[in-house]
Amino acid sequence: MPLSEPSSAQTSSPGTPSPVLLTTEQIQGLLPHRYPFALVDRVIEHEPGKRAVAIKNVTINEPHFQGHFPGRPLMPGVLIVEAMAQVGGLIVTQMPDLPKGLFVFAGIDGVRFRRPVVPGDQLLISCELLSLKRQRFGKVKAEATVDGQLVCSGELMFSLVD
Repeated sequence: MPLSEPSSAQTSSPGTPSPVLLTTEQIQGLLPHRYPFALVDRVIEHEPGKRAVAIKNVTINEPHFQGHFPGRPLMPGVLIVEAMAQVGGLIVTQMPDLPKGLFVFAGIDGVRFRRPVVPGDQLLISCELLSLKRQRFGKVKAEATVDGQLVCSGELMFSLVD
């Protein structure tokens, strides 16, 4: 079961863009990632310090599809996990009491891949903050779906690098 579904006020019909809480430009102001590693296109739900739901549009012109795999393009699992981690990072970026610095991966637990992600898919990524210790170590529960089907899920840990 997904962590959260968009509320009825934020559900859009096919062909209608999802509501935008954070644009690409705003996301770039919050996360240090840049092309080709900026993997969050828009945020459609966001409770700073608690949870976030974001979209990653998967397109054939992304550089990893040249070699992963010719004739059968599949989004690498590590990039799906990285996209989930970036959404998790958005949860903490606007928390006022956290020290400044770079949060990086400290571990991943229970990550499972359920189906391939291919060009044309739209990843809906949901993350929920599970814990934050000493303002330096955190854990999020993350899920990615495509068309309502679970693609990847797991817990991601991060720590602050001074």
